[in-house]
Amino acid sequence: MHDIIVTLSCHDRPGIVAAVAGFLADRGFTIRDSQQFGDEDTGLFFMRVHAAGQDAVDLRQIRDEFTRAVADPLDALATIHDPALPQRMIVMVSKQGHCLNDLLHRVRTGSMPGTIAAVVSNHGDFRELVEWHGIPFHHVPVTPETKTDAEDELRKLVASYDADLVVLARYMQILSNDLCNDLAGRAINIHHSLLPSFKGARPYFQAYARGVKVIGATAHYVTADLDEGPIIEQDFTRADHNHSAADLTAIGRDLEALALAKAVTAHLEHRVLVNGSKTVVFR
Repeated sequence: MHDIIVTLSCHDRPGIVAAVAGFLADRGFTIRDSQQFGDEDTGLFFMRVHAAGQDAVDLRQIRDEFTRAVADPLDALATIHDPALPQRMIVMVSKQGHCLNDLLHRVRTGSMPGTIAAVVSNHGDFRELVEWHGIPFHHVPVTPETKTDAEDELRKLVASYDADLVVLARYMQILSNDLCNDLAGRAINIHHSLLPSFKGARPYFQAYARGVKVIGATAHYVTADLDEGPIIEQDFTRADHNHSAADLTAIGRDLEALALAKAVTAHLEHRVLVNGSKTVVFR
């Protein structure tokens, strides 16, 4: 069997599901899984279909046919992907390696779809770890004077590795508005709190000083609005007076790694559709 994944978003109206299902049926596909959501607030409709057919799939041809037959008449944003073709990631990191190490392990063991094409860092700390995994490591230092050049180098790396996704795995540099726009919808960041709480330095010490009862982490798409991109995944756990600031930091690192992994996996499986400032995440 040859599988495809179809995603679609458009203004809600009668007949959308029938149009997609009919298109697939006419070409010999059976539907293995279908999920949809109609947002009453925005009037938008979102759909993800996993279908399978006996014949080999010409992605370019079926995309063109779907555009003409379904997407254009519905004025819809639509994609068709072959899940057997893994997406390629560039992972960016600074000096905290817990999220990077988690991603490396998941990809190496096959528990996360996709491949890590390269790792980019503004520090050299994780070169040995990354190269042990057989992955290219690029040290791209960033200073206020070289920030523009460093971002241009990142653009070149994204192009040269044909990267589908950029993952900021505790990369502690703020991306420029231009770069955020260039990577719109294909860059994911992990934030060390349940946004918008405790921004800036030493977040878990801020949380400790406030006596929080819950700590967490937020994975979201990168936008020009700092840490305000559409949220994909959040995770949390309860905290109390017995936890020190160091305890919260250690727990928080685990939450960050898990939330980022869930968000990246959902994106790689084409389960995330942007809904304005929010997301629809099919499970």
